[in-house]
Amino acid sequence: MGLISSTPMLEKARSEGFGIVAFNVHSLDMIYAVVEAADEVKAPVILQTTVGSVKSLGAENIVAAAEKASNQYNVPVALHLDHCTEYSVIVQCIRAGYTSVMIDASMHPFEENVRKTNQVMEIAKHLDINVEAELGKVGGVEDDIVVSDEDAQKAVPAECVEFIKRTKVPTLAPAIGTAHGIYKGEPDIDFIRIQEIAHLVEVPLVLHGGSAIPDEDVKRCVSLGMAKMNVSTELKNAYSAAIRNHFIETPEALDPRQYLSKAKNAAKDLAQSKITLVGCAGKATEIQEYEKEKHSNPIMAN
Repeated sequence: MGLISSTPMLEKARSEGFGIVAFNVHSLDMIYAVVEAADEVKAPVILQTTVGSVKSLGAENIVAAAEKASNQYNVPVALHLDHCTEYSVIVQCIRAGYTSVMIDASMHPFEENVRKTNQVMEIAKHLDINVEAELGKVGGVEDDIVVSDEDAQKAVPAECVEFIKRTKVPTLAPAIGTAHGIYKGEPDIDFIRIQEIAHLVEVPLVLHGGSAIPDEDVKRCVSLGMAKMNVSTELKNAYSAAIRNHFIETPEALDPRQYLSKAKNAAKDLAQSKITLVGCAGKATEIQEYEKEKHSNPIMAN
């Protein structure tokens, strides 16, 4: 069916209390691993890439592979640019065919974050793409963005309201205590803060740092309004560990088709477990119908 904006799938997820998983993919075959996993459980899915992956693989190549996969399998697929601080890269990805972008200006003061987000919204409002922005600072490492534990800051609920009012951004990632990467201890998730923000704003919320959060905590976040959960490190680790284990067990087996097949299967298994966890397995047709209805109804589209 081709790539679609993540806006309708996330709106539907938020309104019905389930989540959509956004998987960071770092190679073209990881794209197919994720989409095949989604197809097998009939779920909508979001592919996302870091700026580093865009510079490594090329935006046009990523879009071509994602479009090919989305046309091959009958599930809703969106393509998202994750944590981008560079306006020029956002424009490049939009022109290439990305259907969702994140402008991350969370490291700046509130007013500058509003300004930079509105700069992207000026483009997006004329196109059928989603825009995600962040308030507060999610700790950890994401590509070349490093936020120490000391610098991590949770989003202020009242600022979330003001930010959405002034930017009209359709998706918001509030910092609520999660971190990028694998946790050293138990994640300190502020569930009360999620509930407060979700009560004050209607837009879908995004859970960053979704790797290795305990299952029950993920379910609680989704039930409170987190409609999108980002998974990067766990997927990358599963994929890479399968290759490492292949060479530990069979060091002379150098055929890439063997070890890449194992890596792909490991990524698929991980993707399916996360998709099932957030409750979107079996939701593909529902999302497809909502997306078509929204495009055919001018009032819903606005």
